[in-house]
Amino acid sequence: MRRVRQFAWLLLALVVLASLGAGLWAPADYAMQFRETPNSPPSHQHLLGTDELGRDRFSRVLYGTRVSLLMAPAAALLSTLLATLVGGIAGYLGGWWERAAMGATDLFLSMPWLFLLLAVRAMLPLNIAPITSVAVTFLLLGLLGWAASARVLCAGVRGLRDSDFVLQARASGLRGPRLLAIHVLPNLKPVLLAQFWISIPVFIISEANLGILGLGVSEPLPSWGSLLRELESFTSFGFEAWKLAPLVLLVLVVSSFQIILSRDEVYA
Repeated sequence: MRRVRQFAWLLLALVVLASLGAGLWAPADYAMQFRETPNSPPSHQHLLGTDELGRDRFSRVLYGTRVSLLMAPAAALLSTLLATLVGGIAGYLGGWWERAAMGATDLFLSMPWLFLLLAVRAMLPLNIAPITSVAVTFLLLGLLGWAASARVLCAGVRGLRDSDFVLQARASGLRGPRLLAIHVLPNLKPVLLAQFWISIPVFIISEANLGILGLGVSEPLPSWGSLLRELESFTSFGFEAWKLAPLVLLVLVVSSFQIILSRDEVYA
C-alpha cells in the first residue's frame, strides 16, 4: 500500500508540473484555431487531434488541468477557513451559539450539494469574461462547501474546550479569541489539513459537473468540465479514443487523491 501511495504522489506531481509548464509543453495557445484541420485525429502536430473549432486538444488539456488543479485548492482553502470560523466559534462558545451554527450547518447539509450549486450558479450572469467565470465558479465552491467540515471542527473544538491545558490557560487569565487561536486551533491542525485535502477532489469533480452543464468556466478558457462537455458528441471508443484523455486524467487525479487520503494516512 505504501508503494501505491508513492505512485499516487508521483502521478499528482507529474500532472501538476505538466500543467504549470503548459506554456512550455503546449504546441499552441489554448484558443488558437487551426481552421484548415477542424476535428482532426491525432498527428505529429496535434498529439490529441483538434476539436470542432480546430483548437489543439493537447494544449487545451494542459491549460484546463492547470485551471482545475490550481483553483480547486484555492476553493478548498476558502471553505476550510469558513468551516474553521463557523465550527471553531460554535464549538468554543457552546450553548445557543453552537445550536444556531449547527442548525445552519444541518440546513446546508440537508440540501443536495450539486442541486444547491447549480441553483446558485444559475442565478448569476452566464455571459461573463472567462477569467471572471473561473473566480465565480471556485468562489461558489468555497462559499457553499464549508458545512461538512464545520461540523467536524465544531466537534473537535468542543472536545478541546474542557481539556486540562485549556482550563489551565483560562485559569491563568487567557480568554476569548486569543485562547482559541493559541491553544485550541493549533491542536486541530491535523483535522484542518485533512478537511482541506479532502475538499480538493470534491471541488474538482464539482467543477467538472458544472462545466459539463455549461455553468462552469467560460470559453475559450478550458477546464476539465468544459473539456468533458465535448464528449456529448462522442461516438466510438475505437475510433475516437483520444477524446477521452481529459476523462482519464480526471479519474487518475481523483483516484490518486483518494489513495493518498486513506484513513490511516490522513490521521497518521
